[in-house]
Amino acid sequence: MIRAHVVHPHRKGSATRRDPHTALAECVALTTALDVDVAGAEVAQLAAFRAGALFGEGKIAEIGARMKEEGVELAIVDAPVTPIQQRNLEKAWNVKVLDRTGLILEIFGERAATREGALQVELAHLTYQKSRLVRSWTHLERQRGGAGFMGGPGETQIEADRRLIEERILSLRRQLDKVVRTRALHRKARARTPCPVVALVGYTNAGKSTLFNRIATAEVLAKDMLFATLDPTMRAVRLPSGRRIILSDTVGFVSDLPTQLVAAFRATLEEVLAADLIVHVRDLSHPETTEQKADVLDVLEALGVAQEKRDAMIEARNKIDLMPTEARAAALTEAARTPRAVAISARDGDGVDALLDAVEAGLSEARAPVRVMLAASDGRAAAWLHARGVVAARRDHETGVEIDALMSERERSQFLKEFPGVELAPEAAQGDAQEGDDAPPGQWTP
Repeated sequence: MIRAHVVHPHRKGSATRRDPHTALAECVALTTALDVDVAGAEVAQLAAFRAGALFGEGKIAEIGARMKEEGVELAIVDAPVTPIQQRNLEKAWNVKVLDRTGLILEIFGERAATREGALQVELAHLTYQKSRLVRSWTHLERQRGGAGFMGGPGETQIEADRRLIEERILSLRRQLDKVVRTRALHRKARARTPCPVVALVGYTNAGKSTLFNRIATAEVLAKDMLFATLDPTMRAVRLPSGRRIILSDTVGFVSDLPTQLVAAFRATLEEVLAADLIVHVRDLSHPETTEQKADVLDVLEALGVAQEKRDAMIEARNKIDLMPTEARAAALTEAARTPRAVAISARDGDGVDALLDAVEAGLSEARAPVRVMLAASDGRAAAWLHARGVVAARRDHETGVEIDALMSERERSQFLKEFPGVELAPEAAQGDAQEGDDAPPGQWTP
């Protein structure tokens, strides 16, 4: 097993969201997730970040001496490292250097289980590697001669490698475009079913997959490990009321998520954008649960999730089983006072029924009253509304049917697309007759 030393650089006086020692612990956990033996870890306090090697000469020598004693082969630097800094650090320490972005990319590379996941990870890797081919690897600077189609005279090896990488990136993007189209077709097919989509999101290792397995009685990999889930999973689930939903488990977020990964995994994360309701699963037992929440909200905003959808999000405050008795009682009280928040233990099942009730309420909240005017021949449209459980009242006339419905924007757009000739009024009038009441026939013409 490869032995590694983890360093978290912290500039003194910098206003960061995270405590440096907690950030170091997270990086150690990320490194362990890569199945690497962490021989040493430290926070490196710096007066300033140096352009050439990130650290000053004294700090480089000090860290290098420790790594030599530990006999490590790999240095993990928990920060963005430029190609020049990487080259200089590798030269000074005589070990391979991996920055935070490279570390997360390596984890994703090992975990991707589907062809789609593998394509996304390779695209992210190549985008990252392309930036490393700038003034970093001197052995690629020699020229290669020859003429012909592949590489003109005087093309350097670095130019040839960059060209090959760009060609592969274009190929991967074409393949991922097909994935995007396929996912869009799947979403279109799901849109014709009476099932709203509920997406689980959250910081990595917050317990999303454990919650998913409990609700959906599925067997998704759920481990006390960062990035245990990469490939999205969807299952049909029935809420306590009997209403069916599609539950989606997604990849976990992390602070300073590499931009290459956000871009590469956009096809997967579009499932979050298309969801009718988002459930944010939080690890309430984590010392930086508030900071983790802020990181998740940042990623959702970067993905383009609308503010209204973020405001309507339900918060599943998980892992109360890991909290001391007093803290757990306080968490339960606080959640009870907070709209759209439920304290749960996905592992033990505590609070999960209350969470499902909150999901039911959240899906209903998004619906507004609509009056639907149907001709007697529009039986299929009436069946569509009944199948989705949106009918609040119905009045049958000789010439047609009046239906008072509660519909979300998504359901309205689906209905109008399926039945473009049907008339919709903005809302049902107050005090109307209830379902089954007799009404004078022939008062309107559909």
